[in-house]
Amino acid sequence: QVQLVESGGSLVQPGGSLRLSCAASGSISSPYVMAWYRQAAGKQRELVATVTPDERPKYADSVKGRFSISRVNAKKTVYLQMNRLTPEDTAVYYCNLDKGDRPGGYWGQGTQVTVSL
Repeated sequence: QVQLVESGGSLVQPGGSLRLSCAASGSISSPYVMAWYRQAAGKQRELVATVTPDERPKYADSVKGRFSISRVNAKKTVYLQMNRLTPEDTAVYYCNLDKGDRPGGYWGQGTQVTVSL
């Protein structure tokens, strides 16, 4: 089994920054992709960013140039640095780990990010 624990969500003003963290534990011996998703109230969950085992990132168009995903394999941790936040970034952010052994991979419990005055 794999467990994912996110942290770092908070209330922040527009234009501010936050850094989310996700620590993985459990049976993780094969290469795996890590990703951040988000789900705003009343909307479907959407992909925000992914990072491959060799640390190649990809981003949704809505966050390109503002968000940065990174990982530290030795710590089994993935980060999401979020800059120039807007109210449209308000959502629950979920960490995902996919090592190919389970449809959809593994999910964390989510962390709330609220961007508001």
